Amino acid sequence: MDKMGVTAEGPKSPWSATTTKTVSVCSLTDVMSEQLAKQLDEESNAFPDFPDVSVVLDVGEALDTDSDLMLAQMLQMQFDKEFDTQLRTEEKKFNGDSKLSISFENYRMVHPYEDSVSSEDEVDWQDTPHDPYKADKPMTTPRKGFTGKGKNITTKHDEVVCGRKNTSRMDNFAPEVNVGDGLGMDLKLSNQVYNSLKQHCYSEQRRSSRLHEKKEHSTAEQAVDPKTRLLMYKMVNAGVLENINGCISTGKESVVFHAAGGSMEDKAVPNECVLKVFKTTLNEFKNRDKYIKDDYRFKDRFSKLNPRKVIRLWAEKEMHNLARMKNADIPCPEVVVLKKHILVMSFIGKDHVPAPKLKDAMLSSEDMKKAYYQVLHMMHQLYMECNLVHADLSEYNMLWHEGKVWLIDVSQSIEPTHPHGLEFLFRDCRNVSTFFQKGGVSETMNPYELFNVVSGLELTGDSEADFLVQIEALEKRNEDHVQRRGKKTYASSTSDGGPPLLHDEDD
Repeated sequence: MDKMGVTAEGPKSPWSATTTKTVSVCSLTDVMSEQLAKQLDEESNAFPDFPDVSVVLDVGEALDTDSDLMLAQMLQMQFDKEFDTQLRTEEKKFNGDSKLSISFENYRMVHPYEDSVSSEDEVDWQDTPHDPYKADKPMTTPRKGFTGKGKNITTKHDEVVCGRKNTSRMDNFAPEVNVGDGLGMDLKLSNQVYNSLKQHCYSEQRRSSRLHEKKEHSTAEQAVDPKTRLLMYKMVNAGVLENINGCISTGKESVVFHAAGGSMEDKAVPNECVLKVFKTTLNEFKNRDKYIKDDYRFKDRFSKLNPRKVIRLWAEKEMHNLARMKNADIPCPEVVVLKKHILVMSFIGKDHVPAPKLKDAMLSSEDMKKAYYQVLHMMHQLYMECNLVHADLSEYNMLWHEGKVWLIDVSQSIEPTHPHGLEFLFRDCRNVSTFFQKGGVSETMNPYELFNVVSGLELTGDSEADFLVQIEALEKRNEDHVQRRGKKTYASSTSDGGPPLLHDEDD
């Protein structure tokens, strides 16, 4: 670099004193010298040529190259073409022999319209009503029903004509049915095939609408449908509830939400409430209609309702059952309000924490013994004072709160006059006896003794089968008697030593 007049003196040792470097200024004549130009040219030629460039710049017959703008555009076009050529090579290498190829067209620099040789005066077919790429529909048969003369006559029942007509009719199928380009393929469908496809299309439409309706109008796990959500919002807007916090429990037939109580004009609202939302999916109630269709309180209304409205009847039934239990001073939730299939009740728990189920409660032996006698007393009260049978009593439907047992989930509770009321009562007794026997309560009675204590009957049996036979015989006699008299009955013993008969209260 002596030619450029740059001199620099520096210290020989990094620990010595620093000396100032002297740099002389280069003149413009030296920079533009022939030697420097030659050196720069050699350095630029050291870069290799583009390996895959196969497109030669076509400058046309006579282009004005005096303009810098024209030269820049030509160079840019040449660069873009070289880039696209390399891009096609990379695309071919990337896809290889795979049947599924990935296109790099979106990364091209030269757009397709730049390579088009079509004239500007050519009319785009998309701007006209005629589509050259769409196959012509078959000609319709004249009103007289045939075309041609003599041996060349063709009727509307011709196989080829009918096949092409059936293919064109597939365009009338629903948009979600992909029929393909049958007209372009000159596809001919027989009447049998076309009718089968048409029936399948209608069946799929109905199935899709049913699934969509079920999704929109059903209460799913820990979720609510739009109509239910609207009812909940109305309760908040009306001031019955301050807010709805979230789901605290789910079951086979309902979802339970915690809410903060508001105020009502005619009654006080607890500070903490629960919303029991009965699921509107009919699958959960198909096998549970026996609890309500034979209940004499709702028998007439049940037969006149459609299956979806029966769910509201479940909520109403639980409200009436809870009212009976509250009048008998049985510990249970207090009903606040009922809106269709949403039942608002008082919350059994404290500070957003629900009371544990009897199954999950950690009770001492004394508390367990206390709980057993309390359950025994509540079952007797439920049967004698409330005239009800829980029909699903177990450790899962009893809560332990404030040192006592609380009964919940009484939507399926029925009266003893139900055709299967005593069978359900025996099942409850069996569940209660099994739980407290496993809990270590030595005073626990067996299911047969518990059944007789609760119901006041005196049935005997060496086995469960014999006991159930007597229960079924009693239910049969009671059902016949109720159908003859049509009045509420109560249990008493018969004088002939057989199963006790339920007599009228007026007798």
